[in-house]
Amino acid sequence: MNKRFLIVIAVIAVAAAAAYYFVETKADDGGAAMPVHGQGAQAVSVMQLKTQTVSLSRALPGRISAFRQSQVRPQVNGIITQRLFEEGANVEKGQQLYQIDDARYEAALLSAQADLNSARSNIASVKARTSRYKDLVKIDAVSRQEYDDVKAQLDQANAGVAVAQAAVDVAQVNLDYTKVYAPISGRIGRSLVTEGALVTANQQQAMSVITQLDPIYVDMQQASGEAMALQQMRLEGQEEIAVTVMLGDNHQLAYPHEGSLKFSEVTIDETTGSITLRARVPNPDNILMPGLFVRASLNIGDVDALLVPQRAATRNPDGTLNVWVVDGDNKAQSRAIEVKEAYQDSWIISAGLTDGDTIIVEGYQKVAAGAQVEPSLWLAKTGAQNSAH
Repeated sequence: MNKRFLIVIAVIAVAAAAAYYFVETKADDGGAAMPVHGQGAQAVSVMQLKTQTVSLSRALPGRISAFRQSQVRPQVNGIITQRLFEEGANVEKGQQLYQIDDARYEAALLSAQADLNSARSNIASVKARTSRYKDLVKIDAVSRQEYDDVKAQLDQANAGVAVAQAAVDVAQVNLDYTKVYAPISGRIGRSLVTEGALVTANQQQAMSVITQLDPIYVDMQQASGEAMALQQMRLEGQEEIAVTVMLGDNHQLAYPHEGSLKFSEVTIDETTGSITLRARVPNPDNILMPGLFVRASLNIGDVDALLVPQRAATRNPDGTLNVWVVDGDNKAQSRAIEVKEAYQDSWIISAGLTDGDTIIVEGYQKVAAGAQVEPSLWLAKTGAQNSAH
């Protein structure tokens, strides 16, 4: 009898130990803890949501392009006799860059001036004859036909003077074109022609290229949806959107001069679904060069936002997000949320949570809906916990 009693006691003890092990194993596996009579509340780290002001920005890849660029080309034919600039130097608008042999054009100008003088001398005699015939026709000393012929001769003489004057003007323009001037101010590149080279008015090759580097443009590509959001901000009164250019191998070095967004393309690229944005940036030291790849940060502005750490949210198979909320009775409840965008390591909440809600940041893996929790404050920087009671 005593032996049978001892066997029964041993079986009961083994069964109790197995049940305890099963419950503890389920909890340690990260699943929802099974409610056990008399078990304590689950310790979790929580934070209380509060609306705060954040500065939003957009980082976009960009390429530097020139503010102005002009190809220096000849407008008359001739031999280059002089190059009057230093390659790579800054030039001013109107500064002479090249001299083309002008002997032929000076001769053409002198010939045109001689033709003009001849036309002017001819008009003097015709004008005097017309004046005499005007008086003679009144007394019928000459016929009306003769008077009309003289008037026509005067008109032809005036037209001849006008043609000769136009020829002089053209000859003067061609002579002036033998001096090639800078059309804009900026930095000039290498000369693509040398002294002794023949240039023509219709040649394909430029003589040199002048680029204005201050200010400079930054051309960026942005998804059409985000570009529309920027346009909406402008309509709401935010005219200037500041742009910061990031340099360096990893685009970690901020360019010291801040620019502003000035232009957006009027059409969307059908292949990429993006739109081109253009910012203007001061470049007094000529550090930014056309063709350079950079990363541009668009400073959207300050907005009031409700932030939730990304680590506090879980993503469902359908892509939606959930967080665990602690109610006034310290019980955990799952809640679906909608986010507008990411800000650093947090989500900006658009729906599902309100100012003052308390969410679980750490420890939610071991809680179930309606489970009692023991909350303690979560500190973002250190992860330390303080009692929330």
